[in-house]
Amino acid sequence: MKKLPRILSIAGSDSGGGAGIQADIKTITMLGGYAMTAITSVTAQNSRGVSDVHVVPAQMVLDQMDAVVSDFGVDAVKIGMIGSAETAMAVADKLADVAGDAAIIFDPVMVATSGAALADEATIAAFGRLMDIATLTTPNLPELDALGGEAAVLSHGTHLLIKGGHGAGDMLTDRLIGQDGDIAQWSDARIDVPHTHGTGCTLSSAIATYMGGGLTLEDATAHARHFVRMALRSAPDLVPGNGPMGHGDVRLDGIFPAPMLNQITIGCSDYAASVAFYKKLRLTQIVDSPPRYARFESAGGVTLSLHYTDQPAGDHVIYLESARLDAWCSDIAQSGITFDQMPRDESWGWREARLRDPHGNIICLYHAGENRRYPAWRISGS
Repeated sequence: MKKLPRILSIAGSDSGGGAGIQADIKTITMLGGYAMTAITSVTAQNSRGVSDVHVVPAQMVLDQMDAVVSDFGVDAVKIGMIGSAETAMAVADKLADVAGDAAIIFDPVMVATSGAALADEATIAAFGRLMDIATLTTPNLPELDALGGEAAVLSHGTHLLIKGGHGAGDMLTDRLIGQDGDIAQWSDARIDVPHTHGTGCTLSSAIATYMGGGLTLEDATAHARHFVRMALRSAPDLVPGNGPMGHGDVRLDGIFPAPMLNQITIGCSDYAASVAFYKKLRLTQIVDSPPRYARFESAGGVTLSLHYTDQPAGDHVIYLESARLDAWCSDIAQSGITFDQMPRDESWGWREARLRDPHGNIICLYHAGENRRYPAWRISGS
């Protein structure tokens, strides 16, 4: 992906933060893009429903688009809740002029997850003009029916992603279709959570971000689906139902096409002692398969695994960072663990403490702040 894809979201504001512009900004930012917005409507809503909607005048929507595109440029556009038929027509005409080669992802929002109507009949009728200029249209099953079905959508020249989340059963299937037929389809087990508010907004803005970064439509869709599934699994459970997803907890879960370091596996000769040790370091154990394998998760999403071995420890070093290093080390020492070195400032700008786990693996607990990724001697231009 290019370093910073510029993504314009044309959508409504969700005061509850789970969908609309708010979900788009979270998604685009988490995926490494630069989020710009043209707000089409302001809603008063929460997990229980939409209590009021204020539609932004069409000219103001166009002015927002002009302001950001003329200054920052745009690599991809996501269209969500459009507000009115007038705005739909005006936005379509404007995008034909300003978007150029930018991918346009149209999520035909009609009804909120809570059941509130977000588009009247005239607006839905005007969706045809948006599908005429869209690279991809992403309806769920009820929206697809309201648009006239698969053939009707494809007649506008757009690609079509049919989302299967509203279908029955424990498995769901999403189909990506082009003018010459099916391009790809993905089937996965349904994630049984009550917090699905904003899934459509998140998926469409993720596809836009990946395409803005240079990925093909098929690859962008595959990566975006993965992001949505991880965000569903990370839902923070703030309300009993229809709550927001956990956009902010999807950090190092294969959401970027580029290689990333997110898992380390080291040996252990005493399973119980090693598991107890890493629990005292405040890592969260997520797999327990004694006596041979355990996996732990850190606050940033990196995982650390232990596997049983009769080989001695090597000279590698495992680094764990915390902004409250001294207090963390004090807590660990009080649990009975002995340090080789308590926290001290080092010449390279890090503050470090060192100890060994029961197998003899070297553990460095440290705080580097910006000096980890941006040391004074970082290679210029990297």
